Amino acid sequence: MALAIVYGAAGVIHLVRPAPFAAITPEWVPYPHTVVALTGFAELLGAAGLLQPVSLPLRRAAGWGLALYALCVWPANYHHMQLDLARADHGLGLAYHVPRMLAQPLIIWWALWASGAVGRRSASSRT
Repeated sequence: MALAIVYGAAGVIHLVRPAPFAAITPEWVPYPHTVVALTGFAELLGAAGLLQPVSLPLRRAAGWGLALYALCVWPANYHHMQLDLARADHGLGLAYHVPRMLAQPLIIWWALWASGAVGRRSASSRT
């Protein structure tokens, strides 16, 4: 439930305030504003999928989708770190960016775990 709230809020923010996200999109990504909007929709769909019962394949699909999403946005997070560190004031600095970069694999795992795609066993399999 917590991850669905996080991704739901992130999806809304991506749709309502896309400019900061488009600004950190790497140059090799075409149409950054469109990509940011699509990521917002992906986050909202993933959040909705996580709210489904664990027994439904849709929930596991949402987990895999959000895990892939988190992997695909990692270059933008890295690019954001490069942009900030190149600034005279270092932007948000290493105290923000290093934990953010290190957290990405945990976010990927959390999506898979929260959806039941990995690491969770049903009550019948524990007996």
